[in-house]
Amino acid sequence: MSDYSSQFLIVEVTKHTAVVTFNNPPAHTWTQQSLTDLRDLVLTLNQDKNIYALVLTGGGDKFFSAGADLNVFADGDKKVAKDMSDIFGQAFETLSSFRGVSIAAINGYAMGGGLEVALACDVRLAEEHAVMALPEASVGLLPCAGGTQNLALLVGEGWTKRMILCGERIDAQLALQIGLVEETVAKGESKAVAIALAAKVAKQSPVAVAACKLLIQKNRVMPITQALPQERQAFVDLFDSLDQKEGVQAFLEKRKPLWQNK
Repeated sequence: MSDYSSQFLIVEVTKHTAVVTFNNPPAHTWTQQSLTDLRDLVLTLNQDKNIYALVLTGGGDKFFSAGADLNVFADGDKKVAKDMSDIFGQAFETLSSFRGVSIAAINGYAMGGGLEVALACDVRLAEEHAVMALPEASVGLLPCAGGTQNLALLVGEGWTKRMILCGERIDAQLALQIGLVEETVAKGESKAVAIALAAKVAKQSPVAVAACKLLIQKNRVMPITQALPQERQAFVDLFDSLDQKEGVQAFLEKRKPLWQNK
């Protein structure tokens, strides 16, 4: 446990990776406080130049996260609904904008907001027993934390409609086939595999990674004709960084680069 930990989020820092374990048993449901903690954690990690990657997983071996606790909405209070939807959006959109690489290690059920937090990550790994769904419409609600948008970006409109409109649950193997996750692993292995993948990120220039991620995600909001000139300008802008100079020199000198994230 590190100084970054809070009541609902256990944070361990391993070299350049922050491993975040959801800690609201038994199902790691989201609360206003845990969502606030996640938002604030990512904002803080963005300022830590030593952190290049972020791994998210659930405690135990049954739940990644079951999403929101429906007891919060039992009274039908619209103000509560607005407050929760706002903090869901703040938390997961902040996660999506994390300057480094975020990896979801889905180690069990990922339902509703539990899947949406994974959708906000850059990469998703799922253990073979994992089950994923966005079942909000079955209780008269809808995914309000990016589910309707981020899922469609990954799997297309057809599978998004099957999962949200038809309420289909997806197992790990099908999730891999439709592009919802990038890899499936054996039970109990997702955290280790995610950390190993995060270690690969540390071999890259964190300045270059941040620039690349920003460019990749521009396809969500602008046509390619606008993004391509920005890509070229970002390439030139990297020449203002110390990492660019170090990377080229290290290659020419046949040694490992010493990144400064500057």
